[in-house]
Amino acid sequence: MNDIAIKVSNISKRYRIGLQEKAHDTLGSAFASWVKSPIRNFRRVQKLSKFRNDIGDDIFWAVKDVSFEVKRGEVLGIIGKNGAGKSTLLKILARITDPTSGVAEINGRIGSLLEVGTGFHPELTGRENVYLNGTILGMTKREIENKFKEIVDFSGIEKFIDTPVKRYSSGMRVRLAFAVAAHLEPEILLIDEVLAVGDIEFQKKCIGKMGSIAGEGRTVIFVTHSMSALASLCPRTLLLDGGNLISEGPTEAIIQKYLSFNADQGVEGRGKKMYRDEVSEDGRFLMHAISTLDAGGEIRDEFKNTETIYVELEFSMLEQINNIVVGIELMKEHGEFAFRSFHNDIKEIITQEIEGKIKYKLTATIPGGLLNGGGYSIYPCIGIHNVKWLVGGTLDIDGIAISISYNAPNPEMVYPIGKPGIVSPLLEWASEGY
Repeated sequence: MNDIAIKVSNISKRYRIGLQEKAHDTLGSAFASWVKSPIRNFRRVQKLSKFRNDIGDDIFWAVKDVSFEVKRGEVLGIIGKNGAGKSTLLKILARITDPTSGVAEINGRIGSLLEVGTGFHPELTGRENVYLNGTILGMTKREIENKFKEIVDFSGIEKFIDTPVKRYSSGMRVRLAFAVAAHLEPEILLIDEVLAVGDIEFQKKCIGKMGSIAGEGRTVIFVTHSMSALASLCPRTLLLDGGNLISEGPTEAIIQKYLSFNADQGVEGRGKKMYRDEVSEDGRFLMHAISTLDAGGEIRDEFKNTETIYVELEFSMLEQINNIVVGIELMKEHGEFAFRSFHNDIKEIITQEIEGKIKYKLTATIPGGLLNGGGYSIYPCIGIHNVKWLVGGTLDIDGIAISISYNAPNPEMVYPIGKPGIVSPLLEWASEGY
C-alpha cells in the first residue's frame, strides 16, 4: 500500500491581474483614448488567450515551484503571511483550481473546509445542507444518516438545524461546515484558516477532533495563523512566503523561523527595526522605527527576566490626529497574545499642538520580573481610538524579536526554561502565623 497520501511536484499557479488605467489630464487625451479603446480591448483579449510565460506587471505567481510529500496519517501545518500562497495551494489540492504547471498526486478521498460555509446553499436548511455537502464529498445517503446525529451534536446548533443557513451567523456556518467535513470520514482533510471564526470552546473541539482524525490514520493539512494550535497539532510544518516554499521541518523550528522572519530585527539584528516611512492609509502618520533598550540606553534583543525593557517607538505626524492611540503588542513565540498597551492608558502624554511635520519618540516600560523565559515578538500598533487602525493592530506590519532568559532571584529555585505561561511575575509574598 502506498504510504504517501499527497505528493506535490513543482506546483505553480499564476494569475493575470488587471492594471491601473492611465488617468487623462485633458479632454483631448480622454477622447483619443476613447477612439483607441476597441483596438486596445482586442489586444487585451488576444493577450489573455495566449497567456504566455512572460514576466510582466500583469503576471502574478500565487504559488511558484512548490514540492513536498505528506504521509498517510500525518498532520501537516502550513504557515505564512497573508498572500504567501497558502489558500491557493489548498485550492489546487482540493481540485477547485488547476495548477499552471506541476503535478499533485492525491491518494484518497478529500474533504475540504477552505471558506466559511463552502458548499452550503443559503436557501436550504442546516439539515438539507448536511446531506448536500455530504453528497458533494462523495458519501451515500445511508452514510450521512448514520453520522447525522453525531454531526449535529458536534456542531452545537441542534436548535437551528431546520433553519435556513442564510440566517446563520458566520460562527454557526463554520461549526456546521467543520462538523460535516470532519465526520463524513474523508481520507484527507484540508482545513484553511476558518476556525478563527469559531469561539475558543469550539476551536478546542476542532483541534481535538483533528487529532483523533490523525489517530485513525487519516491525513490532515492545516493552514493557520495560530502558533499554539500549530504546535499542539502538527509535528511538521511548511513555511511559505511570496508563493515559494521557504522552509519545512519540525514545527517548533519552523515557528521560530517564521517569527524571526516576520519580526525583522532591523539594525544588525540586535533589537531595532527601521521602517521605510511606513505610511498609514490616510497619509498622515509615518512609522520610522521600533527598538528595545536596556536601562543604560543600549539597543539589545536579549534580556534577563529581572531586567527592565524599554520599547521605543519613533514616528511622525504630518498634521494633527485627534484621539490617536500609539501602542505596542507583545506576542509569545508560539503566537499567544500576551498584551497590548497604549501610550494614554494611564494619562495623555501627547499634548503638543501639531504644526507641520513633528517627529515623536515614545517609550513604553516593561518592568523586570514580569515576563517568562523564551522568545517574544513586539509590534507597533497605532490607531484612532474606536475608529480604525493606522499601523499594525489588525493590519500586517513587521516587528522585532527578543529573547528572555529566566533566572529566578532565589538561587534555590531553578527553572531552566522558565515557568509555564506567558508571564511569570515575581510577586511579593508575606507569611503570618495563626
